[in-house]
Amino acid sequence: MPVTPTRAQWRAGLAAWQVLAATSLGPLALQWHRAVRLQALFQVARASPVYAERLDSAHGVHEHMRPVGKRELMARFDEWVTDPGIRLAELRRFLADPANIGKPFAGRWYAWESSGSSGVPGIFVQDAAAMEIYDALEALRRPPSWQRWLDPLYANERIAFVGAIDGHFASIVSFERIRREVPGMARRMRAFSFLQPIQSLAVELQDWQPTVLATYPSTAVMLAAEAAAGRMRLPLAETWTGGEALGRTARAAISRGFGCPVLESYGASEFLALAAECPAGRLHLNEDWAILECVDEHHRPVPRGEVGATTLLTNLANHVQPIIRYDISDRVRIAAAPCACGSLLPTIEVEGRVDDTLTLLTREGREVPLLPLALATVLEEEGGICDFQLVCRGPRSLQLAVPVTLDAPAARNAREAMMRYLESLGLAGVRVRVVRRGAMVQGRSGKRPRILNRPREPDRDASRDHRGSGLPEQPDQPHR
Repeated sequence: MPVTPTRAQWRAGLAAWQVLAATSLGPLALQWHRAVRLQALFQVARASPVYAERLDSAHGVHEHMRPVGKRELMARFDEWVTDPGIRLAELRRFLADPANIGKPFAGRWYAWESSGSSGVPGIFVQDAAAMEIYDALEALRRPPSWQRWLDPLYANERIAFVGAIDGHFASIVSFERIRREVPGMARRMRAFSFLQPIQSLAVELQDWQPTVLATYPSTAVMLAAEAAAGRMRLPLAETWTGGEALGRTARAAISRGFGCPVLESYGASEFLALAAECPAGRLHLNEDWAILECVDEHHRPVPRGEVGATTLLTNLANHVQPIIRYDISDRVRIAAAPCACGSLLPTIEVEGRVDDTLTLLTREGREVPLLPLALATVLEEEGGICDFQLVCRGPRSLQLAVPVTLDAPAARNAREAMMRYLESLGLAGVRVRVVRRGAMVQGRSGKRPRILNRPREPDRDASRDHRGSGLPEQPDQPHR
């Protein structure tokens, strides 16, 4: 007898068709589809008192709507969602139980928490239709390899996710949902905690033998070093990274250690699959389902090709918890020129969400702001290190924390690269001190910021972590 597809299968098929069809559309057709989806979002958003107010005051014009942030929306959560079946108190109880990770809240909606890297933890709810769109974007907009022509949905791969697995965070909720709902995937997908020692993690991965690894760049770098040293051998066909910036040095280290391509993606708790990497190595915004506006500090648009002070997101897929002109605090550049790969979707460059902008003082007392991406780039591209944290301890004091395994010449090279950069900015009087640590500071979700502003935090663990490392510490002295 013929098998009748379930409603979920029909929904998944429709999402896949919509995502695939967009790749063959011209620019006018893409704009039309986006406009239709935006109007559909406005229609359902009127059931949200928060957004009904904004829509009325803007007369339904997207660009005229007042931007909104996480703090305001969380304070009015029950007025934010469009379905009265979702209430914050009940949702918090559901999220308090780790056994619910990957399960639908009230049997209908998928929910997760953000790490609170911006200072306010968020709770985000998606309906099944939105999840199917995210799945299709993730699976179908990665660069195709010969394996993907035979297995486009990764049904024959063994996929390992390494990250924070004990909380209701977006990555693990999405991962566990697929394991639960897609037939046959439970035995082909497994999550591993990166809170354990790297040696234990390497043993677990070695035992399981994944063919695809999904994790943060910093974790991938550490694991690739284990593989390069011969302590772990994995038959990886691909490594997927996201959640942190991926520089050229880190990418090369990961690819060299694992002997496979590295594919980068960009997403957020508010929209999982914002951008995917193309064969030319650029991130392409999925603008048929998401609107990103690069704006200045007054929320005015900046020209394409320029980096905004922040970014406003509109999620066209999620109708149960509208995200319209929502400040995600990322600094993004949307390229003005098309990509060499031929895609009509615009390319973007992203500065991280989890790092701080630092302000240092010259000898004359002049303030000099330092962007986190610039500092990270200096340490990666000139300093040659990927695993680090640069901590501002005062207006003329930086601390560069590196792993205990980094040798003295490498640490010295990284320090000198940073001092050269500071001198080029007129900050020759700033001290850069190297310390070695067994573990770096992590956010609640497990994401690890690499540039932190901690001027009043004492360096409690530097000497403790340094003892027994067998590696000399760079002196705490100004650059001259």
